[in-house]
Amino acid sequence: MDNWEAETLNISGIVDDSIVDGPGLRYTIFVQGCPHGCPECHNPVTWDIRGGIPFDQAAKDELFEELKKDYVSGVTLSGGDPLHPDNREETGRLIDEICDRFPGKTIWLYTGYDWEEICGLPCIRKVDVVVDGEFVAGLKDSSLRWKGSSNQRVIDVQRSLLTGAAVIHDRS
Repeated sequence: MDNWEAETLNISGIVDDSIVDGPGLRYTIFVQGCPHGCPECHNPVTWDIRGGIPFDQAAKDELFEELKKDYVSGVTLSGGDPLHPDNREETGRLIDEICDRFPGKTIWLYTGYDWEEICGLPCIRKVDVVVDGEFVAGLKDSSLRWKGSSNQRVIDVQRSLLTGAAVIHDRS
């Protein structure tokens, strides 16, 4: 990787009424940049960290307007990978701001990193659920809830932080 650094979070898209990226009606942000390059990824357009468009103040204002609605359960950060090393600082700031402004909303985060690699990151402390692990095409199973391959885990972050080990979300 060269010396390029992200000054802002780039995104490839937003779905403001997702029902597949966690429970309830969710606002899903597809973050740009992914170092994993999983074969048969359903979203390879998100791999390039320099691609997409900036998640600017107008996009943030739109997110916050959506989160004011009682029927929106929360935010899902997907990608790409919100925890790409060049995204971590901005992802953390966004998570902090969401938690401060909307403490009743849940935050789900999809990452190709394993829980054990990311559980110590500061931004994880305010996340409710992490879906971890790279997508593995040979383990793909469309009957799985909230994940694409059977190696991935749907992790209850707060319970995991308390116990010191990954705790599977009880509604997975």
